[in-house]
Amino acid sequence: MRSRRVGPATFRRLIAEAEGSATDALAELPKVAAAAGVDDYTPCPPAQARAELEAGRRAGAVPLFLDHPAFPPMLRDQVDAPPLLWARGELSLLARPAIGLVGARNASSLGLRMARSLARGLGAAGLVTVSGLARGIDAAAHEASLDTGTIAVLAGGVDVPYPPENEGLMRRIAEAGLVVSEMPPGLRPQARHFPRRNRIIAALGRALVVVEAAARSGSLITARDAADLGREVLAVPGHPFDARAAGCNMLIRDGAALVRGPDDVRAALGPAIPAEAAAAAAPAVEAARPEAAPTAQMPRPPINAPAIPTGPDTARHRGAPPLARAADASRTPPGRPPAARARSGQPDGPTRASLPRGAARAAILERLGASPVDEDSLLRDSGLARPSFAATLTELEMDGLVRRAPGGLLSRG
Repeated sequence: MRSRRVGPATFRRLIAEAEGSATDALAELPKVAAAAGVDDYTPCPPAQARAELEAGRRAGAVPLFLDHPAFPPMLRDQVDAPPLLWARGELSLLARPAIGLVGARNASSLGLRMARSLARGLGAAGLVTVSGLARGIDAAAHEASLDTGTIAVLAGGVDVPYPPENEGLMRRIAEAGLVVSEMPPGLRPQARHFPRRNRIIAALGRALVVVEAAARSGSLITARDAADLGREVLAVPGHPFDARAAGCNMLIRDGAALVRGPDDVRAALGPAIPAEAAAAAAPAVEAARPEAAPTAQMPRPPINAPAIPTGPDTARHRGAPPLARAADASRTPPGRPPAARARSGQPDGPTRASLPRGAARAAILERLGASPVDEDSLLRDSGLARPSFAATLTELEMDGLVRRAPGGLLSRG
């Protein structure tokens, strides 16, 4: 699977033809390559494979092959499932019902609040949150579900924080949740890796919720993948004048279920899945309650540095919403229960408290949209120190870039 030109589909075919023998399949690779017109083909050297396994061991990660008991069943059934996943953290989360939750990196303050509310509410119902550790909506969803179960799917190695500002959050997820990737440890993510990461997010969840997405957004690609896999697709509506809501509004127009809160997601799943989730997560959710939480904090562990078919058995054929139009527009080792592990309250990434004037203005403006938000939420989400925030906000109001409505609510001017 690390051999040149061998993808998930080719891997499965070779293993099937070799009757499950990886040794025989590897021996056949040069012949298969020659038949395809590729000369001088060399499979992945054993030394390279050993080096990857050693890098995973140093990172504290576990290799999950397709036949591993902990390999996620929701992913194993897909024709293009990766033959190998690297995992750091609580493997039992892969067996619990999960919900994908994705959205904008430059999320508004209201979008971040909605992501946190959904993650907490779904976590309280026993559902695991799956997202991509990106800044914005992803990070907010992970942060809010650390106590109840969260899975971060990375585009690079499980020991490579990306974006760098989320290194602390990634460390905490590896401690209290789970970090997974199909890429080798130590690999820095590249643009071509993100669609593969998004495919895994879509496959791991029973449904996918999009919170804020522009009209041309990677979140819409994930929504398309989810629909093609037969997953329920849901979206949070937004103000028509906010570009960050355009993608979600398009999804709803094309048939995605509208989400106002966790109850809408649970209702879309039907009664069976929430009941299954609650039963599977009962010990962890109980341990996550404040009266059951440990008082001491544990030290953080170190961090070392073919296509999916869209045929008759897809969601569209079964009467699910036709989401292709919105999605296509975006193209151009197991341990203790997660909640029993301690969390760190330290902020992730560099502080914005002393940003230059222009950066401080941008920090406030990027969290504002056409829909008004309260000042305390904006202060928290901007990351600025209160004196800098107050001075910059006053300046933006005087410039007409921020409007204050009755009750002190703020929006873009």
